[in-house]
Amino acid sequence: MLKGLIQGCRNVVTEIRGSVMTIGINRPEARNAINQETAQLLWQAFQSFEEDGSLTVAVLHGLGGNFCAGYDLKELARNPTSIKLEQDVTKGPGPMGPSRMRFSKPVIAAVSGYAVAGGLELSLLADLRVVEESAVFGVFCRRFGVPLIDGGTVRLPKLIGLSRALDLILTGRPVTAQEAYQFGLANRIVPSGQALPHAIELAEQISAFPQHCMRGDRTSAYHSAFDASSFTEAMQFEFDTGLEVIQSESVPGANKFSLGHGRSGAKL
Repeated sequence: MLKGLIQGCRNVVTEIRGSVMTIGINRPEARNAINQETAQLLWQAFQSFEEDGSLTVAVLHGLGGNFCAGYDLKELARNPTSIKLEQDVTKGPGPMGPSRMRFSKPVIAAVSGYAVAGGLELSLLADLRVVEESAVFGVFCRRFGVPLIDGGTVRLPKLIGLSRALDLILTGRPVTAQEAYQFGLANRIVPSGQALPHAIELAEQISAFPQHCMRGDRTSAYHSAFDASSFTEAMQFEFDTGLEVIQSESVPGANKFSLGHGRSGAKL
């Protein structure tokens, strides 16, 4: 895939900017609701990101003013028997596409407009969410009897706590960008129309760090939150993971520091 060249089809558009890959949902006529074709294409795009060693961060966004309004219920209503869902969650894609994936590299969601129902679940797939001030989150599928089956009940309580997660899950109410920020669901609030450029800038900042060390710390944080059986096991995993990068990145970093590079927060 060529640097800077937009790739894609009607429903999903990707672009490579240096080592950052943007993945855009392109169904603005449906507020970027995900149908089966789009789910497959999203999953393939994220597979490409994960497998490409030259890429460091992915930015997921929606074209046309909305992040994603969830699964395409019109498609479900028209062809209920044609929807094929893989029941084994170790296999993909999920109903929304990449929702079952666990990445080795950071993903940022640039959220505009509606990020609701399955769209909320897609935003939870990201490590960070850059959210426009006019954006709206919510479990809007509550009203229509559509369950959260793309990680919403798994990731949301971990991110914002069980009590707040249940508030959203049980009521299906809309959540503004400001409230999402107070919850910890939004990591940055930016002016309307600015989520994507701000997310790309953030991705470039993250890409500039020593990558093995950053990815190791990220992996350890996820292990502690989702997989560790005890505090001691989590601490051991953290130490073992960190030990792997001391010679490759920590010692060279210490040498730079001793020479005066990066003092007072200056760029290396």
